[in-house]
Amino acid sequence: MTDDRNDALIQIATGDLASRVISVLRHRQTATADGARRFVLDHLLRAIGSKGEFDPGATLEVLRGHRVPLDRIIDLYIPHAAHALGEMWTEDEIDFATVTVGVMRLQSLLGEASSEVFLQPNASHVYRALIVVPQNEQHFLGALVAAAQMRRLGCETEVSFAEEQAALIQRARYDHTDMILFTCARASGLEPIGQSVLGIRNALTSPPVMAVGGALRVPADVVQETTGADLVTTDVKDVIAFCAQRRKAMTAE
Repeated sequence: MTDDRNDALIQIATGDLASRVISVLRHRQTATADGARRFVLDHLLRAIGSKGEFDPGATLEVLRGHRVPLDRIIDLYIPHAAHALGEMWTEDEIDFATVTVGVMRLQSLLGEASSEVFLQPNASHVYRALIVVPQNEQHFLGALVAAAQMRRLGCETEVSFAEEQAALIQRARYDHTDMILFTCARASGLEPIGQSVLGIRNALTSPPVMAVGGALRVPADVVQETTGADLVTTDVKDVIAFCAQRRKAMTAE
């Protein structure tokens, strides 16, 4: 009897059921190029797309239950989920209302995760950063993620939404801003950003470091030439490092 049961188990293990199980297990273990586990990302997408109420605290606990630290939730999974929403909308798999609700839920999850992050300010100098979402720019979640990243790295960070150029100049002047990061998702937004960069440079004797980033799919050299920014990057650490290098050079003079 025991041998018969073992033979049956072997047959099951080599049959279609085993193939499906192995396929599921492989899928659960696959990851994106930057290390996001797909089954965790799928869970997050189901949570923000559910018809019922969304509980950011409960969703955060589920993600942490999968051994995902807070910084990875902020830096990796929330941006991936936002990108996935955009792709599904582009492919007409979901409508704009669903995208809007999903982004709002990701924003609430970001706020929940950010509230639990302990900041590690730079003892020698706390940099002041301003992240600018220009007028007519609708991709604001990336700016909020960047702000959360910079605060975690010890920067005093504010976010500007659709402000006039004069208001940006006033902020840079009176807040003694060390760096300004412009987010951009469309090529048409580059020229207005360039006008703001030029206006700030002309108005301040010691202008801040200015960077451009975001979901824009334009070569970095074209972005830099069009806007006149100091650098083009999607990594806030690059901007902080550039700022630190410039400060060090100015101190040595």
